[in-house]
Amino acid sequence: MARVGRRDLFSGGITRRTVLKSSAAAALAAGAYRPLGTWAQGGTGIDLSQWSPDYVRSIAGTLEVDTAAECARVVPLDYTGRLTYWWVGPTEASPQLDHETDAQFWEAFSRTYPNITIERQNLGYNDMLNKLRTAALGNAAPMVARLPILWGVEFAAKGQLSELKPEDIGYGTDEYWPGALKSVTWDGAGYGIPTNNETMAFIWNAEIFKEAGLDPETPPATWDDVVAYSRQIKEKTGKNGYGLVARPNAGNTPFRFMPQCWAYGGGALDEAEADPSYEEVYIGNDGTKAALQLSYDMYVRDRSVPTSALTNTQTENQDPFIAGQLGMMISHPSEYAFMIDRANRATGSDKAIADAVVANMRYGLIPQGPVRRAVVFGGSNVHMFHPDVVDGDLDVDAARALITFMTGPEWSTRYNWSSSNPGNIRGFRTSWMKERLDQIKFLDVTSSMLPSGIPFPVIPESTEIMNIIIPDMLQNALTETMSIEDAADDAAYRVQQLLDGI
Repeated sequence: MARVGRRDLFSGGITRRTVLKSSAAAALAAGAYRPLGTWAQGGTGIDLSQWSPDYVRSIAGTLEVDTAAECARVVPLDYTGRLTYWWVGPTEASPQLDHETDAQFWEAFSRTYPNITIERQNLGYNDMLNKLRTAALGNAAPMVARLPILWGVEFAAKGQLSELKPEDIGYGTDEYWPGALKSVTWDGAGYGIPTNNETMAFIWNAEIFKEAGLDPETPPATWDDVVAYSRQIKEKTGKNGYGLVARPNAGNTPFRFMPQCWAYGGGALDEAEADPSYEEVYIGNDGTKAALQLSYDMYVRDRSVPTSALTNTQTENQDPFIAGQLGMMISHPSEYAFMIDRANRATGSDKAIADAVVANMRYGLIPQGPVRRAVVFGGSNVHMFHPDVVDGDLDVDAARALITFMTGPEWSTRYNWSSSNPGNIRGFRTSWMKERLDQIKFLDVTSSMLPSGIPFPVIPESTEIMNIIIPDMLQNALTETMSIEDAADDAAYRVQQLLDGI
């Protein structure tokens, strides 16, 4: 499929079934439309070299934003259009706050662009990728989709996304994290805009630590400590120590294993290096095997993690944690909001236990290994699909209106209220960020992990590697189908075959 560049898409180089409803001509006539790339904000007012929890708090509340005015510079507010949109939105497992924020977002967009109608589908994380692959192959893709950070490069490499960079929606490249922009770059071109960027933190139950004879206010400093603490919790209390997850084809698994792997110098490829080539396979190296050994020690040798870990996602860790039966896990700041929600819905003796767990919930930095402290640089990006794979005619201005609205400093902050960080760096200066810091306990801890964030390899094969090969490696080792050595070597062989196109 031929690449459709920004000039083709936005400046009149119309291909078959491209833009039929572009308002560019009308906007030019009204004097409201300016050439692309001239609306960049020209700096964020943020010094990333000073990044720290204290710095984040010092700049929060120093910026007032007029979102409608920023959107109007890109697409007139009276624009009439139609949009189809898919995203991974709130589920039954999400805290009520996420559902309320989602509703507020759509209400606000409707007020800003009352004449744009949107047909939207909220799909589950474990269902959306395959549905989107099928839809794109059948020329039935949505015009716009918000995808987890790992997914976009596959569609870009297949020629199924339109080129799109921050300047195309009125923002500057310097308003987004470099690692986030890397995740939407393929073959030197940008194919999306970061909506939010997140790093997780280490969570523990201080009361269980106390019962096990551990310091209730001090988390494990290293991954070796995690193994030791998990074993001690099991031996002293009978409760599970660490919330290991190893379910295949579920994003929770690589998000929790890769920080452990990178900490020991392992990796899928060389993504943890300062200047990765994405050509050298690390998964079979000594660092990966050392990290795999830790999981084996907890699951097989010590039996200090849930026996259901082979089929567990993080969702399955929530029930035992709120019941006071699980000592440690990795998750987002939203986990705290979720636990409060669960405690508020509990009754009788269950409520007393849940309230006690919430009171004893602690957040700390993810442990480090002998090589580094690491966490997955996660989040989501919003993409505009290629006109030739969209169901119907791609309404570019309607798409740009939604993307501009979504990725500005206001809604990249408000829409990710409890679970993530604003994709637009100016969001850290807004009053909404200040309010979040005051409301959401432990948000500053997870934000402080951002400098330790490592993106997954930005190659089309990354989804297959992270969702299938990495979990399969864990399954082979934890079920003792293969030795640690053989499981890692088998994964390395499969990754190399995948890269070679075999």
